[in-house]
Amino acid sequence: MTASDTAEPTPEQQSLLKRAIAAAAIGNMTEWYDFGVYAYVAIYVGMAFFPEADPGAQTLSAFGVFAISFLLRPLGSLFFGPLGDRIGRQKVLAITILLMSGSTFLIGLLPGYETIGILAPILLLLCRMLQGFSTGGEYGGAATYIAEFAPDKKRGFYGSWLEFGTLTGFGFGALVPTILILSLSDAAMNEWGWRIPFLIAGPLGAVGLYLRSKLEDTPAFKNLEHTHKIEKSPLKALIVGYWKRLLILMGIVITINVGNYTILTYMETYLAEELEISKTAALLPLLLVTLMMMVLITPIGALSDRVGRKPLFLSACLCFLVLTYPAFWLISLGSAFTTFCGLALLGLCHVQLIGPLAATLPAMFPTGVRYAAFAIGYNVSTSLFGGTAPFINDYFVGLTGNNFFPAYYLMAAAAIGIIPVLLMKETAGQPLMDDDEPLQTRA
Repeated sequence: MTASDTAEPTPEQQSLLKRAIAAAAIGNMTEWYDFGVYAYVAIYVGMAFFPEADPGAQTLSAFGVFAISFLLRPLGSLFFGPLGDRIGRQKVLAITILLMSGSTFLIGLLPGYETIGILAPILLLLCRMLQGFSTGGEYGGAATYIAEFAPDKKRGFYGSWLEFGTLTGFGFGALVPTILILSLSDAAMNEWGWRIPFLIAGPLGAVGLYLRSKLEDTPAFKNLEHTHKIEKSPLKALIVGYWKRLLILMGIVITINVGNYTILTYMETYLAEELEISKTAALLPLLLVTLMMMVLITPIGALSDRVGRKPLFLSACLCFLVLTYPAFWLISLGSAFTTFCGLALLGLCHVQLIGPLAATLPAMFPTGVRYAAFAIGYNVSTSLFGGTAPFINDYFVGLTGNNFFPAYYLMAAAAIGIIPVLLMKETAGQPLMDDDEPLQTRA
């Protein structure tokens, strides 16, 4: 009997489940640590790797590299997703965390433009592309891994710990640069201080690799191996048999990732450069809101086990439509208190999406294509609408002079997200799809 067969796992299963969650979450933590670091030191990265130019152009160039790296995520998902459905989740997750943390670590070692000229931004781009490629197999595999270990009645609760890892990683990735920015001079940050956060990714990745190397594969995948039902071509099986559900997943991810990369990645630069809010008034509210979301994330995941995933997703989309403009108005007032209040409104909207996320999307597909479906659908949508969000927001704020553009962009994403949420089938409390079960029979 696996953990998914009963609402109350045995002590041995409970121990294995906790280790599985920790090993999966630390990869997500490492991924979002990198995003947090890059967002918070984007100004310094721009100055280090691009020629002397207008500071705004340097920052835009740094976010351009951030966005371009996301073009590799779909390729990574096309490689790692089907591979995870053929050779197992555990092996692929060990590879992705090694590549992901290693590429982030290398950025901290790269010489700048003044030392090697045009090679500097080229090497930066290559590191970001390797990071994006490996990330293409990370989140989908981690969510699949937890979903296949978790009990059916508590999948939302256990899956939410993956997003707790996301927020922990982003919070840590924001905290380290914040301490450095507030304690070092601008000259020291420009010269060497910005490198420290990237170098920390090395030890984080080593811990994650150790944890993942000690785990066995999921009960669902081992059963697939035992019954000889592993798909020879998971990608073909996915596209032929589950393309409609794949499109629904991609539509849901639009709202999630525009929210993720607007709130968690772009906002620090937006506050500092567009609104010219002081470092303390900008950085501390962001950290407090991240902490608030960390407190709420697992209760929200548990709530989705009781009331369902769809009600929370719909509530999040509607909250974004109603509360985003007032949130940005509060932020625009410029004080630390109003900035916190505005960011808190956005955080309350967003936590309703990410709390049930890791439990919802893997349950939409059978075991034989689950890793590929999540990885490909999630990362294609993310590369188009998530990773580009900081660049698009920064560009159009500069082009239009309208500081409320990010609010309109987020509201538009929420409006689009309502449609796939209405079309998705409720999966709360249900067993994961069996590979012999026709898709249309799912309630």
